[in-house]
Amino acid sequence: MPPARRSPPTQRVIQVLDFLVARQGERFGLSELARELDLAKPTCLGILTELTDAGYLSCDPRTKAYRLGPALMAAGRAAQDDFAAGEIARRVLGELSARYRTTCTASAVVGDQIVILERAGSRAVKIGQRYPFAPPVGLMYVLWGPDTALERWLDRPPTLPVRLDRARLRRVVAECRERGYLVESLTPAGLRLHSLMAGVAAYDLPDEVRELVGEMVSSLGERVYLDADLSARRKHPVNLIAAPTFAPDGAQHLVLTLSVGEAITGAEIARRGAALVEAADRITAESGGRKAS
Repeated sequence: MPPARRSPPTQRVIQVLDFLVARQGERFGLSELARELDLAKPTCLGILTELTDAGYLSCDPRTKAYRLGPALMAAGRAAQDDFAAGEIARRVLGELSARYRTTCTASAVVGDQIVILERAGSRAVKIGQRYPFAPPVGLMYVLWGPDTALERWLDRPPTLPVRLDRARLRRVVAECRERGYLVESLTPAGLRLHSLMAGVAAYDLPDEVRELVGEMVSSLGERVYLDADLSARRKHPVNLIAAPTFAPDGAQHLVLTLSVGEAITGAEIARRGAALVEAADRITAESGGRKAS
């Protein structure tokens, strides 16, 4: 099979859009965009003009600064509506969010990034928000799939230095598959790191910065509670609970998360985990999916 042909002009257009999507709400002038993207100003201006004329970007007539335009909203909604589980997930997440008065999300791996596709609750989490899909971020997106998917993820160049305790990781995988959901606890530093990673290409950080930040990151699977870690009566600090939906071919599809952000008992963790799995199963069934046997 011949190698796919690349289109540098198209790649430059995508580069502009990716840059602005990753910095949602910000505005940039021509010179700043050209410098940030390492594009010649005439080339950058041509791209910006075409995208603005088509409505994919907006240009402030006073400041001449560019931002995302309304055509992207329509395109995003059309793509979202075409996504079979999207409307169902929106409804189910809304019910779950109201029940526990918290934020719930549905996300998936798109290309080489994790993208928030649906959200109910706090507006601090943005639809379209992206994270790098590489260790240490992304375990839950391969956890309920085949072992080959897990190994491919582990083989990806890590965004930050990580330690790999394969024995613990095997236990995490086995137990999460058995109970159907994952329970994650993050330190305050870990929570800040996860927030900072949104839309950031950690590969581009200077090596010394990556190593320093990497010291904040635990071994893979260390932030996931094992059954032995949880006591029914004792309270445990929980960041979130996650569970998968499945596609018609049985492949892992969306990941649903229910935010906790406080210490709750092991018994309450089990109740919320069961509710999240029930919600995920509803989305799977209503969208025509099935769990792999």
